Amino acid sequence: MQKYIVVTGGTKGIGRAIIDRFAAEGFHIITCARQEQDLAKLKLDIERDYTFSKVFYLATDVSQDGEVKRFLEYIHSLKVKVDVLVNNAGFFIPGTIHDESDTVLREMINTNLYSAYDLTKGLVGDMIKRRDGHIFTICSTASITAYTNGGSYCIAKHALYGMTRVLREELKPHNIRVTAVLPGATYTASWEGVDLPKDRFMKPEDVAQAIWSAHCLSKNSVVEELLLRPQLGDI
Repeated sequence: MQKYIVVTGGTKGIGRAIIDRFAAEGFHIITCARQEQDLAKLKLDIERDYTFSKVFYLATDVSQDGEVKRFLEYIHSLKVKVDVLVNNAGFFIPGTIHDESDTVLREMINTNLYSAYDLTKGLVGDMIKRRDGHIFTICSTASITAYTNGGSYCIAKHALYGMTRVLREELKPHNIRVTAVLPGATYTASWEGVDLPKDRFMKPEDVAQAIWSAHCLSKNSVVEELLLRPQLGDI
């Protein structure tokens, strides 16, 4: 039976690595990102490299009101069973609460929290009916550790982690697995240009492999949290 995974922010970094890993296992992919050309290239690459996997996409800015709803409508129009949901879309603006722009917290909450909240609510009902599904939420070490220059990003990621913990409790009796993923510094576009060697960072592929391994456990077990850090510690 063909399986489907939904990954938000799927064209770069951890999201792209997750798509590659699940496509290698024969999953069909449903994804979104802001740039249409990046999504088109993703579809071309995945369907070329993994001939049993198909990619369905919609250009979406999850920070904007109504865009997640539009993406949900697109997913429902495909009339498929979503086996895995990965709430991955997000971004980082450095700063301190006392002097960052008044709009930053709202931007962080809209992108890093509300998009995951809305998408999960839109898809979990069918998972509950089927008593089957796995929800991964890409949180951060910033979800559990406050740090200077983290500002509103830390606030949003703490909230996202809290949402994931609540989901875990709510969905236990419905046989749906919920996993919070808390990666430390991972070499993605957010870190490009930083004066540090690449080997000081984790690889997106390592995060994707950890997620795949967690998904492969029997239905009797769930990895509630995946905490990953660079070998030499936080940056």
